[in-house]
Amino acid sequence: MLIGKNLSLFRILKITWKVDLLMIIFCSITYLVDVYVLVSFKLPIAYPALMGTAIAFFIGFNNNQAYDRWWEARTIWGGIVNDSRSWARNLLAYNQDKEATERMVYRHIGFLYALTASLRRFDDDKSYLDYIPKSDIVKLQSKSHIPNALLRIQSEELKQLRDKQQITDFEFLGLNSLLENLCDGMGKSERINNTVFPISYLFFTKLFIWIFIALITMSTNSEVGWQSVILSWLMGFVFNTIHLNGLSLMNPFEYHSSGVPISSITRNIEINLLQEIGADYIPPPLQPINDEYIL
Repeated sequence: MLIGKNLSLFRILKITWKVDLLMIIFCSITYLVDVYVLVSFKLPIAYPALMGTAIAFFIGFNNNQAYDRWWEARTIWGGIVNDSRSWARNLLAYNQDKEATERMVYRHIGFLYALTASLRRFDDDKSYLDYIPKSDIVKLQSKSHIPNALLRIQSEELKQLRDKQQITDFEFLGLNSLLENLCDGMGKSERINNTVFPISYLFFTKLFIWIFIALITMSTNSEVGWQSVILSWLMGFVFNTIHLNGLSLMNPFEYHSSGVPISSITRNIEINLLQEIGADYIPPPLQPINDEYIL
């Protein structure tokens, strides 16, 4: 997630240089074709102007839908933060078995790391193993969905605490409700992550932008000559940059600068929970990258 108030010129060029280069080449080719091939064809400026208005609405719709996905993802993880803190706080308040409480808090941290790895499709990330006991690792060997399996183990141990009368029925219901909330947040995150944004919207938006750039070049050629290449590139830069900004938000759990910073959120939750149980070692927060974004 971007945290700076401004984007550096280097970062802007890093995002857009490929499409800028393609646009310059495309506009130059269009200019040459218009000058040497379509000699008698003159395109009115009103035509690309009307088309640009329609494309702007189209891009605006795409970007609104992309931001809605991003904001929903951030809201879901805000709920996971709250439920995680409540989980640790209630265990400490209700459960008299300190060892079991610490084990369940650590297991919850492992759940968060496993969920983060699952959403970002980091199949080789096994950092969650550092937070769960060896007996849990054996149970997870036959499971394909690690976060859900960890919630299942939490539920089983919670039931054991009630059976041993370490917690009351009322306290059990409260803690179990938090597990249900966490499962709900996990499912909602996976729904966003596994739902592909309709490819037709993306394809036709890109196609219409390139047609618009060509029409701008052809309609301004008779007025400004070769400088129409620069003018059409500038218009294309605006439209393509806005479109690329929307694309960066469509998959909010991807490991990039515009995504929801679930790695940083998970580390912050870990710090909060370890402080609650009085752990000896508290890891530092994840630092922003180049003071521009957090992951």
